[in-house]
Amino acid sequence: MNNEFRGFIKELFSIILISFVLAMVLRTWIVEGRIVPTGSMLPTIQLQDRLMVNKLIYYFEEPQKGDIIVFQPPDEINAKDDFVKRLVAVPGDKVEIKKGQLYVNDQVQEEPYVAAPMDYRFGPAVVPPDSYFVMGDNRNSSYDSHLWGAWLTRDHLIGKAFVTYWPLNHVHTLQR
Repeated sequence: MNNEFRGFIKELFSIILISFVLAMVLRTWIVEGRIVPTGSMLPTIQLQDRLMVNKLIYYFEEPQKGDIIVFQPPDEINAKDDFVKRLVAVPGDKVEIKKGQLYVNDQVQEEPYVAAPMDYRFGPAVVPPDSYFVMGDNRNSSYDSHLWGAWLTRDHLIGKAFVTYWPLNHVHTLQR
């Protein structure tokens, strides 16, 4: 082999190695793609949509009501897969579900993204420190905080979903 070919192979190997390392760093700590396996977030997120998740954001700001988050479920429910839900109450908030509506701190929440009024009751309960109350937008078909008997704690948060990128006819940003 001549020196020119060896140089080309070395450069190609270097590019592939650097690309792999950068991709792993990005995926591990900054941004990650996820597939939505259930219909619990209908109509906002469709079954099998692909999401981009910002894994860095909650190191710099507090989770906000209305964020669509990806998280490891509470240990008490023995679920293995990560969940995607909407954050509806933060530490110190009083949560209650009655008359088909969500009340946070005794105020009815305007939620135009919810599929249908809730056909169950919950609470009232106060979200403990360092914990969150999350629900799917498809409230009557979502395994979420109102059923768990456990709180979602901050150490289980993975990140904030910010866009659907596939399929192409579902591409949109995910806002509060």
